[in-house]
Order: sequence, then structure tokens, then C-alpha cells
Amino acid sequence: MRFLLAILIIWGFTANAGEKVIITGSSTIAPVISDLAKIYEGKHSKVRIDVQTGGSSRGILDARKGLAQIGMVSRALKKNENDLKHFTLAKDGLAIIVHKSNPVTELTEDQIKQIYVKKITNWKIVNGEDKKIVVVNKAEGRSTLELFLKFFKLKNSQIKPDIIIGDNEQGIKTVSKNPNAITYVSIGAAEYNASVGVPLKLLKFKGVEAKVQNVENGTYPLMRELNLVTREAPKGLADKFIKYVLSKEASQTIKDHYFVPINKK
Repeated sequence: MRFLLAILIIWGFTANAGEKVIITGSSTIAPVISDLAKIYEGKHSKVRIDVQTGGSSRGILDARKGLAQIGMVSRALKKNENDLKHFTLAKDGLAIIVHKSNPVTELTEDQIKQIYVKKITNWKIVNGEDKKIVVVNKAEGRSTLELFLKFFKLKNSQIKPDIIIGDNEQGIKTVSKNPNAITYVSIGAAEYNASVGVPLKLLKFKGVEAKVQNVENGTYPLMRELNLVTREAPKGLADKFIKYVLSKEASQTIKDHYFVPINKK
């Protein structure tokens, strides 16, 4: 009798536990997915969505190994990643940012390259003040680093950073506290922080302002996809949540994070 009661109790706990999905990866995507997860959980009381960061490389690896049902990848998939199913939720841009007090408003492609390989080391050379440039670079495994290297035709071994950072918020915090620093982060994250008073400036690139509007109209040169990935065709809660993220209902939350949702209808 006790054995039967124990089984019934365990079954009851399991039945009440509901469904859970683990999502890991890109720190660019994580904040918007976390907000969408909270909204979704609020509508489905027996659902638990656990969102963890660690970079796009972790999102790919965890999805492949089955450590997460969904991975977050803030770039287009590579040819050797085509074994994964991917779902594009939004577009984003890569912004070159400096402190708000920095008089520089635009840098050329060559100037940015020269700064990052330490051939230009003083802001006065690029119409700034006579101060040493503090180069802030992304850590390995970050998709923003991969996009930056690809666009500027650089190898990470060529870059000579003064500071290495992880996620967008760390980069924004570093620049906002150092008037001589430069780095690159998500336009969405940068524009949002600037809008709430964080002292940073998004530099123009190739004559185009780094802003969400120009990502949306396709005029900004440094753009990327924001993707969710799964090892196989998603099922259960993973499938339901991905469909929700891609729905019209979720598009406003995506816009609130200064991204351009794919589903704008």
C-alpha cells in the first residue's frame, strides 16, 4: 500500500511539473527571449522556459548535443551548421560605439581596421582629441566578433585589444565609463541604452547612421540575422514557443528591444 501511495505521489508531482524547455546561447538574443518567455509562461501556468547566455557558439553546441532544446545564434548559420534547423526571428545591426563625449562621429572602414590592429593609436589622427585609443574587443565564441572579423577582413590574431569583453552589456558598460574606448555591439542594445541616458554614441558607417530604422530599410551595411536553432524539427513546448516567437503577437516585444522582427504583418 505504501509503495502504491509513493508511486501516486511521484506521479502527481510529475504531472504538476508541466513542461520545461532550456534555451542557451547568444547574449544579444537572450534579453528579448527572456521577456517573451515570461509572457508565454504567464499564459501557460505549467510551462517553464529557462534562458541562459554564453554566446552563439554555446547555442550551436548545446543544441547539437541535446543540452538545450533551443539554441540562440545572432548570425547566419555557416555551411557546416546546416545540420541544424534554424528559425530567423529578427534582424539586427552591428554598431561601432564610443563614449558620448567623444567628438568623433564617423570612422571609415580602413580607420576601424587600423585602430584594431594598433596602427592608429590616438584619437587625434581620426579628428578626435589628443588621447590614446582604448581598443575593446569581443571574446572568442561571440558572433559579433565573427561578424566584425568577416566584414573587416581581419583575423582575431591581428587584433591587439586593451580590454576583452563578453556580452553587449559589458561592452556598453566599458565604453560608457571610458571616454577613450571603442568597441562594437548590437545596434539594438546600443540604441536602447543610449535612449535611456547611457553616455554612448553610435558612429555612422559608410555615411549611414547606425540605427534600427536603417537596419529595417536595408541601408545600414553591417547587418545580421538573429536565429533560434534546434537539433531536429522542434516538438512539444519547443515547437510551441518558437511558433510564438515568430508570431505577430511577439513582434512588438521584439521591436521594444530595438530589433527588426521578421514577422511585421
